[in-house]
This record gives sequence, C-alpha cells and structure tokens, in this order.
Amino acid sequence: MANTQRYFIELSYDGTNYHGWQIQPNAVTVQELLNIALTTFLRQPIETVGCGRTDTGVHATQYFVHVTPQPPEGGVKDERLEKFPLQGVRGLNALLPFDIAIRRIFPVTGDLHARFSATQRSYEYHIHFQKDPFLYNKSWLLRDVPDLDLMNRAAAIIMEYSDFSCFSKSNTQVFTNNCKIVNARWEQTPNGIVFKISADRFLRNMVRAIVGTLMMVGRGDISPEEVRNIIESKNRSNAGTSVPACGLYLTEIKY
Repeated sequence: MANTQRYFIELSYDGTNYHGWQIQPNAVTVQELLNIALTTFLRQPIETVGCGRTDTGVHATQYFVHVTPQPPEGGVKDERLEKFPLQGVRGLNALLPFDIAIRRIFPVTGDLHARFSATQRSYEYHIHFQKDPFLYNKSWLLRDVPDLDLMNRAAAIIMEYSDFSCFSKSNTQVFTNNCKIVNARWEQTPNGIVFKISADRFLRNMVRAIVGTLMMVGRGDISPEEVRNIIESKNRSNAGTSVPACGLYLTEIKY
C-alpha cells in the first residue's frame, strides 16, 4: 500500500446550532457533519481529529482538523484524492450547511497533529450594551458598562499564575491544570468591549469562567487584588459564574 498523506483542513463555524465541536450521542455537532461531508466527498470512511473542544453555542473563526485518507490498494490512482487540496474546499462547502465553512486544505507531514502540535490558542469574548438583532447569539448583551481599567488590572494579575484549577469545569480528566497565558486584556470595540486571551492550552470552561470573574471586578463586587485569593484557592466555587457561550470565539491556532 502506498504511503498515506495527512492533510490539515482550516474551517470556521457559527456554533449557535451545534452542541459543540466533538461528536456526542443524540446531539448534532460540527465534527459529525464534517465527517459525513468528508466521507461523502472522498468516498471512504473519514474520522477527523480536531485542534480542541468547543462547547455548545461557542463559535470558531479559525479551527483546524487533520485527516489521513487511505490511498487505493495496488497503486491505483484516485483522482479525487489527488485533487483533494484544490477541489475539496468547493466540494465540502457544497455538502456542509451554511454555518460551517471550509477555508483551505493543505498537505502536512505525518507527525503534525491538529491538537497536540498546537503551541498557542487564542479566544475572544464579545460584549455589547445596546440591543442589536445582528449580534443576537453572537455577543453577550449587558445593560451596565463595567470598569475596563479595573478588569485589565485583574487580567494582568491572572497572567502571573499558571495553575488555573479555580477556572476549570469540575470533574474533568486532565493531567494538569497548569496553563501559560501570554496575553489577556480587554479592548473597546465599536459595539462594546472584547476580551482577548492567548495561552498554550485552555481548560474546559476556562475562558468563560475567567470572564465571569473579571466581570465581578468590573462591577465593583471584588477588587482586582482579590482575584489572587480566588486563583490561589484552586476552588471553582470561589470564581465567577460562567458567562453565556454566545459571546465566545476561538480565533487563532498556532503551530
């Protein structure tokens, strides 16, 4: 059998109608629909490996998966597989619903892994303050504007730490709760504010829990320095409530 070629697929999706990225029973997910489209297009069973999980309702402006289609036995040419990087984008987009879009397909070395080879991930959390039908399910609508300066002081404190057990969803099976955050800041936008955060890895529910905690600071419920006590407690119940999924976007993956 000929050597197999691994491909990376870059895509984006609106997570409103999906129960996250990862396949799960009795729920429609992005991975399930992508697997079906790839299996149809390449005419062989295809299982994708994604760069990470996104929860129900979370969006991705950049997401990567890898696939390793099997070449035909006996050296027979498969024109569809040979032209996959060129024709796959159009073909898959024709098979996928409007809220999932393939951006590009490109060959990679066999040891490049969509999840484990990633060195940095970035998220954004969007908040707006006036009712806007075009931001529905795309941003979190708040009535009161929080104090951005206080929240950025607290975000700088978060970057001093590495153990984020207090921001992790309970009962998750991970080897470590340590993450290296390289950027965390709030910025003004034309419609409101956005929180941008980058790290080598993220725990389940981590960004939404961080935003919920920073909102406590922005509302004046706690001081920026009190965030230290929350982090050092390693107790999820001490951190803020997880904010709604609609405002969260996975925006960049680096390899």
